[in-house]
Amino acid sequence: MDLTNLNKDRKARRKTTPELGNMIFGKVQPQARELEEAVLGAIMLEKNAVDTAFEHLKPECFYLETHQKIFAAMQSLQQKNLPIDLLTVVEELRSRGELEMVGGAYYITKLTNAVVSSAHLEIHARIILQKFIQRELIRISNEIIGDAYEDGTDVFDLLDQAETKLFEIGNNYLRSETENISNVLVETVKRIDELRDHQEEITGIPSGFPMLDYVTYGWQPGDLIILAARPSVGKTAFALNLARNAALHPQKPTSVAIFSLEMSSSQLVQRILSAQSEVQLEKIARGTLQDYEMNQLHAKGINVLSKAPIQIDDTPALNIFELRAKCRRLKNKYDIGLIIIDYLQLMSGAGENRNSNREQEISRISRDLKGLAKDLQVPIIALSQLSREVEKRKDKNFTPQLSDLRESGAIEQDADIVMFLYRPEYNDIKQDPEGNSTEGRAFLKIAKHRNGRLETLEFSSILNIQKFEPFVDSSSKLFIQKSSRMNEGFFEEDDQPF
Repeated sequence: MDLTNLNKDRKARRKTTPELGNMIFGKVQPQARELEEAVLGAIMLEKNAVDTAFEHLKPECFYLETHQKIFAAMQSLQQKNLPIDLLTVVEELRSRGELEMVGGAYYITKLTNAVVSSAHLEIHARIILQKFIQRELIRISNEIIGDAYEDGTDVFDLLDQAETKLFEIGNNYLRSETENISNVLVETVKRIDELRDHQEEITGIPSGFPMLDYVTYGWQPGDLIILAARPSVGKTAFALNLARNAALHPQKPTSVAIFSLEMSSSQLVQRILSAQSEVQLEKIARGTLQDYEMNQLHAKGINVLSKAPIQIDDTPALNIFELRAKCRRLKNKYDIGLIIIDYLQLMSGAGENRNSNREQEISRISRDLKGLAKDLQVPIIALSQLSREVEKRKDKNFTPQLSDLRESGAIEQDADIVMFLYRPEYNDIKQDPEGNSTEGRAFLKIAKHRNGRLETLEFSSILNIQKFEPFVDSSSKLFIQKSSRMNEGFFEEDDQPF
């Protein structure tokens, strides 16, 4: 027997008659043909059926290619704000050149004749969706099995791919239902009562800076926080300060994950060690430490940080799917409470259209980061570059603005908090308007705060040890004292410390 011809014959029969092929060579894939016909027929007969079906289903959810084309034609009619009935669907399929492919007008008529009532349309749509998800799980499992047999496959990449594909199914096809406000009110009141009982000034993850915690109440679960600055201003150092402060906080220690797409894990640890031990970074990097500095490095730095719940990942060119998979594993294994990404523009969007520009890609990444924060209920701090326009202003006002965010306005839209870090001396400004020296002074401008106030906070930047400290003068001392009265509400307009 000619095995080559036999295999060709098998493939041909499988392609033309999938049900027969499945029955001969194995199991029949999950499907619900009768329900697919009922749903398509109901859409053409009942006006209210359209919204119910479109809420749950997409063309690919149907098992038969014929039904996929019919449903896609219905979606096209809806996008054109045209009615969906027997005649319009037939005309749409004819204009798309697909009418004969689906069996002609006779088959479309047959679909409407088979429908008695659309009363159970939502249940039917859910069953069709369940069958589709089962088929997708089978497909993904087969792909994973095939890749697992390959000797050159990296097992960790395979795990990431598997988690990503499984997550995409839930993210793309399983939508959360609406909640009645009465149910949400119960949870909201419960949360308010808990806050009143504990009298907590910081309801989220502490930043370690009293003035910043006063404004934000700590980093809130599900929030996307953007920390933006020009290169070499100190945004990585500031972010590492936030990570160290959260992990080593005496009352609310938090497990932190740092994803560095720019620096190696060793370089990051050197910076964290410098800030914690207050030994100069240059000496740590060069190894030119005196004995007393080495003792200081061990006593104040290594011994403390060795117990800090900080996880570091320095995978270069990390894409959003890989990030999502890694974060989900870290959440399950270490109960991560804060995620820091350095930095946004170095990420790539896996699966993006090759024809899409960089701005569209960054827009997609920022949306996905916001979705990841909500999904894990963890605040994400993403560092971002600012465009050069901030340095080209003719009025010499170098204070960053929201329009200076590089490559995408979507970052501003998706973020819950947007913060700009800037140092006047970086722009060669030696004195402030009052004539005071700007040396070692840094400002954090909160330009967007979805759930709170906007402020500009001042810090002392000690970059030789990669450390930021609250700038302390008479007004900031007043601010810190008043921060203990957070539950009494915001200050009056004439009582601002800034």
